[in-house]
Amino acid sequence: AGEAGGITQHTAAWMVEIEGGDKKKKRVTFIATPGHQAFTGMRARGANMTDVVVLVISAAEGVQPQTVESINHARAAGVPIVVALNKIDRVDANPDMVLGQLAQHELNPVEWGGDTEVIRTSATTGQGVKELIEMLDYQAELLDLKADASTSARGTVVESRVDPGLGSVATVLIQNGTLKVGDVGLSGAGYGRIRSLVNDRGEMIAEAGPST
Repeated sequence: AGEAGGITQHTAAWMVEIEGGDKKKKRVTFIATPGHQAFTGMRARGANMTDVVVLVISAAEGVQPQTVESINHARAAGVPIVVALNKIDRVDANPDMVLGQLAQHELNPVEWGGDTEVIRTSATTGQGVKELIEMLDYQAELLDLKADASTSARGTVVESRVDPGLGSVATVLIQNGTLKVGDVGLSGAGYGRIRSLVNDRGEMIAEAGPST
């Protein structure tokens, strides 16, 4: 509501932890890029820093031009796609229409004999969210995604800004190794010592490992 035109204009990042069916803790870090068609560059960057793309499609509105663009970004980045069919609780939801549109774009749903996982979700009721995270955990196992926490940190700057009180601030996704307070960070021509680390909940932390 606070952004111009009610359109999300920044890339958000946060971590979600659930207990899976096997009673083990499962954590997923989400990088949320703006859905509006004006922000194609942000979506391209998002696809390039993720392991699995979650394509969020409204069960009422269906596939939009920016959805097709996101599919192309994911393919260009060589990243697998999982579809979250959102707003499934709405009376005007038409999941079969969306499944047909996905098939037209060579994303054949598993329930139609294809290999694209489609999870029915509702941001309002919470339906399907646990199943979505379980599916991402399964994809991570399938892709054999691993990182080495003992090495120097490497990652991607999601966004950066100059804060009047804090100085240079960057939202960073750690993809390998561990970042600690006091480390020196280097990104392009910019560098500096890490004075503080703050997690997605605004809490001060001493170090950040892979996928933080």
